[in-house]
Formats: sequence, structure tokens, C-alpha cells
Amino acid sequence: MRQRLFTPHGPSLGAVGLGCMGMSWGYAESSRDDAESAAVISAALDAGISMIDTADIYGDGHNETVVAQGIKGRRDEVFLATKCGLVVDDLPRKQMHRDGSPRHIAEAVRASLTRLDVDNIDLLYLHRVDPAVPLEDTFGAMALLVEQGLVKYLGLSEVTVWQAGAANAIHPVSAVQSELSLWTRDALGSATDSHGASPAASPPGAGASVSGDVVGWCRANGAAFVPFAPLGRGFLTGAVSDGVFEDGDFRATNPRFARHALTQNQRIVDVVTEVAHSIGATPAQVSIAWTLACGDHVIPIPGTRKLTHLSDNAGAADIVLNAEALRALGEVPETVGSRY
Repeated sequence: MRQRLFTPHGPSLGAVGLGCMGMSWGYAESSRDDAESAAVISAALDAGISMIDTADIYGDGHNETVVAQGIKGRRDEVFLATKCGLVVDDLPRKQMHRDGSPRHIAEAVRASLTRLDVDNIDLLYLHRVDPAVPLEDTFGAMALLVEQGLVKYLGLSEVTVWQAGAANAIHPVSAVQSELSLWTRDALGSATDSHGASPAASPPGAGASVSGDVVGWCRANGAAFVPFAPLGRGFLTGAVSDGVFEDGDFRATNPRFARHALTQNQRIVDVVTEVAHSIGATPAQVSIAWTLACGDHVIPIPGTRKLTHLSDNAGAADIVLNAEALRALGEVPETVGSRY
């Protein structure tokens, strides 16, 4: 698999990572299979994937135990990323609250280390900024974990350019994880970012967002940008078209997956499918390759719990979209429906 540097002075990683959330919650939970999921994680390492992404919130700790099974005996092959800062209140309803207090951060990370069965975490994200706790307190507590040798790198999830800069002043931000795909381009901001970050070398068609040009901020500050849901939660593969999901599936109540929105958003899938046919790839590979084209510092983490999908996703790392393909993808219609 093609490699990419995780920060200018960091390790070389597979250009595509693996997001593990769906192995525990969010999508079609009735078909969850821990043994199969662990096998997918192990196969991902075989395929050259380095970054394995989880979080303590996924299944209220369940996902970290599944990851532990998948990486058992192979710790040296894994760039292990997890997250802290959210607390489950009601697991079946997926109700949660933010807790960025230093005490919670310390307790949460030690619990993650136990579930993951490792001595340290390569990349620890603050899952969401807690508005009730000063960012310097939260990120300062995370920096202390680096000093203690429990964590190697720190990151942020779903933040604005301003928040990334504020955290970076406390301790180097090595990665920012946010949603980015052909139907979610908020993190690309605009060409004239008001926060002063250099513009991202993004394909045409990127729109502005209140988050600012987070992808460009990462490039300018030597941080990796890690897109989650690069497949549009399955939609961009063409496999989701009827809007019918089981109870508890995140997409069942998501505005973008409502029947009327799906009908209009199908135009995006049509373009992706046409490009895929023209270059001899799959729609999933084209969608992931598009995120890779947003910058050499971008490492997408498509999620799957199926071996066949894993092989497809990993193959995207070696696809380089030509100018014609990028132009076509950059002109896809605007997405109908909010992402939450």
C-alpha cells in the first residue's frame, strides 16, 4: 500500500486507515459479529493498513475490546488511535454528554489502555470540545499523558480552525479528524479562510463552512487530516438507495437519508459511478481516492466489518485520480439534507 507521513517528522503509515466504529454501534447493529470484526482488523494489517481508529464512546467501551482482539500480538504493526471526552448516558438511545475535565480525561485514557490491552496509545483525540471546560485545561490534561508516556501524539475531532489553533498553542496538534467526503466538504472551508490558514489544494467545488479550512490548517501546521465517513456512511458506494434501516441505525433518523433527500442525492452517486467506470475502479475506491487527492497529509479511515469491503477500500490507496476525474467529481451537485 502507498505510504504517507503522519506529520513531517512522524512515522510512515498506510495511506488508508480503518475506522472501527461500525463494528460496535451506529449501523445495522443486529448483524454485529465481534469475531468477524476482529478478523477484519487483522486482515487490514495484512493489507498494509496502519491506522486503526476507535473511541471509548463506541459501544461504551465495546469497540476498544474488539480492536484489542484484532491487534493482539501485532502491536508493533499498528498506529493505534482512540478518543476521549464523551460519556455515554444511555447506550441503546446513544445519548451522551461531553466531559473535558482533567479528571475525566485521565480516568478515561487509563480505562482505554486496559480495554485495548496496550501500554500506550499512538494518537489520542479529544472527541469533542467541552464548552463548559476551558480548552487549555482539557488539552493540558492530555499533554500530561504524553509526558507520562501513555500517549504519543494528540489530536482533535470535529473542531474549527480557531479551536485547532488554540489547542496547538498548548501542545502540538498532530491530527484533526472530521467528516470529509464528496457529500460533506465543510472541512475544506473556502479559498479565503478568515483565520489565516493557507488554502487546501482541494478539487474544485469545495464550499465554505463555519469550521474554516481545517484541511488547509492541518497542512500549514504539519498535522495530518483524518477524514471519517469518506464513503458518506455507505451512500457513495451506491449500496444505499431505499432509505430503509433497522431501528437504532444512525441513518434511520439522519436528514440526508430521508427518502426525498436520497432521491435528489442520487445525482452525486451517479457522477461517482460514472467516474469509477471510466477509470476501472469501484465507486468506493473513487470516493476514498478523492479524499486522498485533498492533500498528501490526508489519511482517510473508511469503516467496514466485511473482508470484501476491506479489500476494496484498501485498493483506493493506489488510485490516483486524473484531472478529468477530479473535475467531474468537483462539480457534483450540492448535498440535500444536513449531516446531523
